[in-house]
Amino acid sequence: MKRTMQVSDSVDIKVDAETIWTQLADPAQMPRWSPENTGATTPAVGRPLQVGEIFEGTNRRGRARWITRCVVTASDPGRRFAFDVGRIGVRRPMLRGRIASWAYDLDDVDGGTRVTETWTDGRSKWPDWLAGAFDRAVTGGQLFAEFQRKNIRRTLNTMRGEFEHDG
Repeated sequence: MKRTMQVSDSVDIKVDAETIWTQLADPAQMPRWSPENTGATTPAVGRPLQVGEIFEGTNRRGRARWITRCVVTASDPGRRFAFDVGRIGVRRPMLRGRIASWAYDLDDVDGGTRVTETWTDGRSKWPDWLAGAFDRAVTGGQLFAEFQRKNIRRTLNTMRGEFEHDG
């Protein structure tokens, strides 16, 4: 069976797109919403990143910890923030490869903004059987697509709760 290479989900948030984008485009903010991300080292603290800028993200899943090196591929105020994960490692991001891409698209809707989060598996050259075995080993039995679908839902729900509570 061919694996799913991309998953996404959306949520409507009763806040303007510019406010959401300003925080999304600062990866150091992501631990507020993400069930796995624990922080980011960015080239400039407290500001949205621009296309081409590189940041490192720290992550946790159970007892596992890892660091990623990411490059911003889109940074359109009030519209889109996206990045590619091109390196990963335990203590520092040493292993190079097409790991994944993440995108956040913002669309105006009546009374707020629709936020769509998309994960794309960068491991297109991996055989499905190998990716499946790896996925199940590191997620506790799930394929990444299903695992990420649940993470995306949790991230978006947390984001909505925070923005609407604070807004």
